[in-house]
Amino acid sequence: MQLFVNQLTNVDFSYLDAQRGLVGETWLASVILDGVLDEQGMVCDFGVVKKTLRYWLDDQLDHRLLVPTESERLTHQCIDGRIILTWQSDKGDIELNCPQEAVTLITTDSITAVSTSAWCREQLKASFPVNVDQLTLTFTPEHIDSAFYHYSHGLKKHNGNCQRIAHGHRSRIEIFRNGERSDELEQQWAQRWQDIYIGTAADLCSTDDSSEGSSDKRYHFAYDAPQGHFELTLPRSQCYLIDTDTTVELIAEHLASTVAASLPGQSILVRAYEGINKGALAQQLA
Repeated sequence: MQLFVNQLTNVDFSYLDAQRGLVGETWLASVILDGVLDEQGMVCDFGVVKKTLRYWLDDQLDHRLLVPTESERLTHQCIDGRIILTWQSDKGDIELNCPQEAVTLITTDSITAVSTSAWCREQLKASFPVNVDQLTLTFTPEHIDSAFYHYSHGLKKHNGNCQRIAHGHRSRIEIFRNGERSDELEQQWAQRWQDIYIGTAADLCSTDDSSEGSSDKRYHFAYDAPQGHFELTLPRSQCYLIDTDTTVELIAEHLASTVAASLPGQSILVRAYEGINKGALAQQLA
């Protein structure tokens, strides 16, 4: 007998990729449980499935940085509750120094939906009743038939897990020009913000220009938040700076004002998403 729950929840996170660097992502999580019926005629109570899996995924994956520990690109150490790592991507080195709870170390050589699912199943083996023989956990991205981008960020003023300096989302974007949806503008920003880190200018501590004219130029961000001290260094080519914090409300406002400034006399409305089915609206009138 099998019990299934489609799209049980979704997780928003970032991960380290050999080619792409730091990548923000959002996955929908679905589950199938194989087992025999218990005395209630159930494989497992839906309430138990939802509570157990949602809590675990929220705690272990959501708003974290996923790191593949078997990759040769990684150098890391854990000291006194902190993790210090360097990741060598094709786009340049990434360095992170932060509380260990902001990172999930996954035993794999690359972060994919399949490898992450396999790791999660191993961790969850003991979390369900003995009559459950097998757990199948599937991660899938949201189907988006228009423009979207992957972004990472951190919110130092947030009291929850959004304060973690390297977490992210896969988000659609909708831009309206004089009341009409503009595919051209949406695609422009989706391309501009592909695999981007949206940073707050005030959190920028230094710029590393290793040599005159070098392409290896990096930004170093740092801040203190309720969970501790966070530092992140990454290639400047993967960064986009704004003058405010990077809440979805302020991202939407920045997009609307920037687009409007390039199109004088036009009314602009931006619907910016943060992951799935949530986000903010901002408008600039002509």
